[in-house]
Amino acid sequence: MAPLLELRNVSKIYSQGLLSREQTIALDNVSLMLDDAAPTIIAVAGESGSGKTTMSMLALGFIEPSKGQVLYKGRNVASLGGSDHMQFRREVQAVFQDPFAVFNPFYTIDHLLTVPIDKFKLTKSKQQARTMMEDALSAVGLRPEEILGRFPHQLSGGQRQRISVARALLLKPTLLVADEPVSMVDASLRATILESLKKLKKDYGISILYITHDLTTAYHISDNIIVLYRGAIMEAGDVDTVIKKPKHPYTKLLIDSIPWPDINMRWGTTDIQAKEGDYRSVTGCRFAGRCPFVMPKCQKAPPPLFKTDETRAAACYLYEESQELAHQNVTALFAAGR
Repeated sequence: MAPLLELRNVSKIYSQGLLSREQTIALDNVSLMLDDAAPTIIAVAGESGSGKTTMSMLALGFIEPSKGQVLYKGRNVASLGGSDHMQFRREVQAVFQDPFAVFNPFYTIDHLLTVPIDKFKLTKSKQQARTMMEDALSAVGLRPEEILGRFPHQLSGGQRQRISVARALLLKPTLLVADEPVSMVDASLRATILESLKKLKKDYGISILYITHDLTTAYHISDNIIVLYRGAIMEAGDVDTVIKKPKHPYTKLLIDSIPWPDINMRWGTTDIQAKEGDYRSVTGCRFAGRCPFVMPKCQKAPPPLFKTDETRAAACYLYEESQELAHQNVTALFAAGR
């Protein structure tokens, strides 16, 4: 059986202009598979400019890769047409960062939820549509009687974001791409929204690609994690292993920035000290300009992913004595962690 979604040696390169030779590598040779038979939540984490959103746009089919292929159930997303394209659009849904910008403020929530029902012909009557909307809202912890009939500006940011999740749920997707879904809501509401996402996996068998810069939420919601830096995978594997015992210097730097709720721990107590460097060079390791352990070989060629243990790999020459991960594909690590 073909994987649900596969990124096969995918790269995305942007040119600075029509006549310019300068290029920006947003994503570089990334491979990933999501198994159709085993729903999972995979976090894609990193700071701004790491390639997280580019990866989500590729997975959604909004942009095409410069190299490699994005496959959905074994078929190239870029070449899908007709009914196949409609099926992909229905089964792969998105929840974006801004819970207000995705809604038309001139329409009530009823209308916003009715549009996908009508477009994909999900029901045969208005009563069936109403029941479907109420079920979807209830599934994400909202009371239909408090939501339906109201306009987006009459609701809180947390309510609007959960409505986005409910709207996606209406279509019974197999994959949900959640791009920073809790970054613009109050901290008190984040746990509620994250719990709604976890419920989609548990109760509805929906896999989730969770895009975030926040390692704290990534740790609480995901099964596995991919850490990106400047378009390349730095570390990947079981989220518990990666967050609690990071191997790559960049991951350690990110972990050290997390404000863990421990009154006895002082922030910045690790020995990871990032250095200033040239961020434009991509000849070697992308993190070489900031890494305190940089070696001459790091400047010459990018390190492959080395399998440091059964459920984790790191792209760092500090672990070159470990087994190299075939084809840079992290999927085998995720399977081992289940």
